[in-house]
Amino acid sequence: MIAELGLAVLWMAAALAVLQLFAGFSALRPSGKALAGVVRPLAVMQGALVAVSFFCLIDLFLETDLSVKLVAENSHSMKPFIFKLAGTWGNHEGSMLLWVTIMAVSGGVVALVEKRLREDTLLATLAGQAFVSLGFYAFLLLSSNPFERLPEPAPEGAGLNPLLQDIGLAFHPPTLYVGYVGLSVAFSFAIGALITRDVGPAFARAMRPWVLGAWIFLTVGITAGSYWAYYTLGWGGWWFWDPVENASLMPWLAATALLHSASVLASRNALRAWTVMLGVIAFSMSMVGTFLVRSGILTSVHAFAVDPERGSFILALLAIYIGGALALFGIRASTVTEGERFSVFSRESSLVFNNVMLCGILGIVLLGTLYPLLTEAFGAKVSVGPPYFNPVSAIFAIPMMMVMTVGPLLRWRKDKPGRITATVAVPALLAALVLLAVAIMAPGIRVLPMLGIAVGIGLAVASWFPLRGRNLRRTPLSVYGMVFGHFGIAVALLGAAAESAFSTERLAAMNVGDTQAVGPISLKLENIEPVAGPNWTALEATVSASYKGGTPVTLHPQARTFTSPPGERTESALHTRWNGQLYAVLGNEGEDGRWQMRFWWKPFVPLLWLGGLLVAFGGLLALIGRVVHDIKRLRAEDKIAYRKSQQEQLK
Repeated sequence: MIAELGLAVLWMAAALAVLQLFAGFSALRPSGKALAGVVRPLAVMQGALVAVSFFCLIDLFLETDLSVKLVAENSHSMKPFIFKLAGTWGNHEGSMLLWVTIMAVSGGVVALVEKRLREDTLLATLAGQAFVSLGFYAFLLLSSNPFERLPEPAPEGAGLNPLLQDIGLAFHPPTLYVGYVGLSVAFSFAIGALITRDVGPAFARAMRPWVLGAWIFLTVGITAGSYWAYYTLGWGGWWFWDPVENASLMPWLAATALLHSASVLASRNALRAWTVMLGVIAFSMSMVGTFLVRSGILTSVHAFAVDPERGSFILALLAIYIGGALALFGIRASTVTEGERFSVFSRESSLVFNNVMLCGILGIVLLGTLYPLLTEAFGAKVSVGPPYFNPVSAIFAIPMMMVMTVGPLLRWRKDKPGRITATVAVPALLAALVLLAVAIMAPGIRVLPMLGIAVGIGLAVASWFPLRGRNLRRTPLSVYGMVFGHFGIAVALLGAAAESAFSTERLAAMNVGDTQAVGPISLKLENIEPVAGPNWTALEATVSASYKGGTPVTLHPQARTFTSPPGERTESALHTRWNGQLYAVLGNEGEDGRWQMRFWWKPFVPLLWLGGLLVAFGGLLALIGRVVHDIKRLRAEDKIAYRKSQQEQLK
């Protein structure tokens, strides 16, 4: 009965979305004002019903109900608890239900807490959110029913893809989905503001927490996904410009630009058209990513293997949502006024410049991701990888990061170059000295890693300058968020550049007792023995590693074999030091009895993921600061309104 209950409440939620859409748009007309009072309750009820549906699916997976097709195809009775739980969203149907759940719950939260928008703008926003949700309800209920029963219960489940049987599955997809759905809320805000001609600071203040929250989750999701692939796939790379990796990066780039644009509109009443268009583009990129992952047109370790008909459904939704939004923007473009003007040399201008750079990188990634698909449609197979993405994106990324060192120091509206020349000279001179030192001490390094190290050092120092001269106790959290965010970008850049410049690799055939060296580390293969886990068996190597003759540490790389479903997976072993990371992989046994071993020494590569977490931490500080500020502002406005009402009553 749990499956039937989950499906029934999902249909009920879809019906409420229809009512919410009708009531929301009807209430915008004078004849439909009576319906305005039901829109918020409908949004809240819809969110509650979808949450019940998703918890029903979780229960089916935890109980391993093999009469449900989705459970039988993606779970197994012997799987550990965490993988049964994560298996709920480790497939196409379950992940789409998670997507719809987050979307509906987010709409309910907007209905409950949003008080900054005009009533008509909020109604249009909730109607827009219902419109977006309806497409996904139709997708789930008509082509991807997660509660479908089998004619007869399966004797045992097929299990989960071995590559997905990792703790990363419990965190990586949900964080990305929260990010994608947060952008859908921003999209709905943009649509609502366009419909009611209310593109202004109040709209931006309402949108900003959702954009910031989505951006934080996307940052965490991309960082976690990079590290997950790094230690799971066994090839030692942290980013390969895989199309599905790009599918998560593109919304992040658009959300980064949108976040800065919305902040300018909220505080300075400028960049109105930028904010609306970026709201549409950010959600467009999340839809493009959804299409790439679920259409079946990609071959990727990250993609869901589904039929192209579902991809066509998503492509139709993409055309309807984005085409409709662009058409609405075209109709309302004349009503989106320019906003406050600003000088070429101002903080607003630096943000516009960096938004252009972010959009340039977004265009490059989008082109490089879609081009092979387009050429394949015409019978030609083309591979686009790092040789294209790295140098071409650097054309935009390096100037952007250089402007990041200057932008936070500029004043709003108008500034003079002479005021900050001496301050900016410090990180510029330091970056130049680092560039010269690296070129002299390591002449074989490629240009891009060398520039990355120099720019990263300069940005890391400049990131803290906005705190200079401030009372640190009274400095707003949003300023600290900016500082940590920019510093995190610098740290991640340093980690990526150092790994690319100085990484060393050793591929060796070893007998037990043999020694090798990789970089400054001496290695010895101590033993190979079989081990068993909850639902796998493995060969495990014992490797002792000594850094420059110091105290040895022990690593245990494994080659795992799964039976349900059948498959193999390498389990790399990592040893992290302050200045780098040792990466060890156990391969197959050769005909001569020697074992294939692969080792990397990756200097400062942990900085890459530390930087990502610092960026997310900065976003969290900014979000807390903005929310607290908005709450205080609303309370102050309520007090003023109360006093006015009291004065009027006395009169």
